[in-house]
Amino acid sequence: MKQKITIKTIAKELGVSTSTVSKALKDSHEISNETKKKIQAYANLYNYKPNHLALQLRNQKTKVIGVILPKIVHHFFSTVIMGIEEGANKKGYNIMVCFSNESYKKEVETLKVLSNGSVDGIIMSVASETLENKDFNHFKELVSEEIPFVLFDRVVDEILCDKVVVDDVGAGFKATKHLLENGRKKIALITTPNHVNVGALRRQGYEKALIEEYIKTDKSLIVEIDETKDIKKQIEKVFEQDIDAVFAVNEIYAANSMRIAKEKDLSIPNDISIIGFTDGLISEYSSPSITTIAQHGFTMGQQAVEVLIERIEKESEVYKPKKIVISSDLKLRESTKPSS
Repeated sequence: MKQKITIKTIAKELGVSTSTVSKALKDSHEISNETKKKIQAYANLYNYKPNHLALQLRNQKTKVIGVILPKIVHHFFSTVIMGIEEGANKKGYNIMVCFSNESYKKEVETLKVLSNGSVDGIIMSVASETLENKDFNHFKELVSEEIPFVLFDRVVDEILCDKVVVDDVGAGFKATKHLLENGRKKIALITTPNHVNVGALRRQGYEKALIEEYIKTDKSLIVEIDETKDIKKQIEKVFEQDIDAVFAVNEIYAANSMRIAKEKDLSIPNDISIIGFTDGLISEYSSPSITTIAQHGFTMGQQAVEVLIERIEKESEVYKPKKIVISSDLKLRESTKPSS
């Protein structure tokens, strides 16, 4: 009795991708005749049968879009949800929001549930643990099964799908350049671990701005935050040095920096300037209010859902993924000003 095989089994045995197997079994013109014959012969030999129930579920339109976020604590993600919901409702879709809580396992499980026919397409920002593990097989399966999905903010470059991102390098550059133009020289960077690509890109912008002013990057002024530990204590270490400015890659880090500065009786912005990222309520209502980089999360959500619905409703033969880059703005407030 021959073993029951799947697309994954065929791909592994023949040394090709699951996407290639899927296309070959559908007799796609994108696959060479030689490869198609080899895959189809193997599938016939082992009596491969597609999972018709799963296919049927996926082919039935639910008019629901799944959204997977790493967490909800940041103002940015809440504005993205608002943008997605407004764009979806205009097109007659509803949204189902789930959270990975930065967990690779939770992300994989949630994707598995949603991709079984619960939704017509998926919008997601990748969990920190997934980026750290560099295990993206669950995304590759979505591609091979031709399930429409869009990655936003935290994305994986090698995955063939639509992406919506902020110009993070440009944003990091703008923030640092503003501090330099205000006469600041010892600028601390409070960022994420380097595997979180948005933080890494903002760091590139920070370093680029320093290079333009012939200032060598001082690694002792860069703090990579481990969010499983006390954030404030980690930021406090950089305040032991003679810094005159802080660029924080989100408003939680910026608010913590401001609190520490006040505890040390530093005048903001006279003794130290602070710039955050994400224009949320914390930045607006802090005292003093925090200069910030506005990411336009609402616009990002609108763009993500627009490109996803286009993919759902317009099934073109040749798949050409889009990458939409949204520029950011510097919103000046009380926490920065030119040195007198």
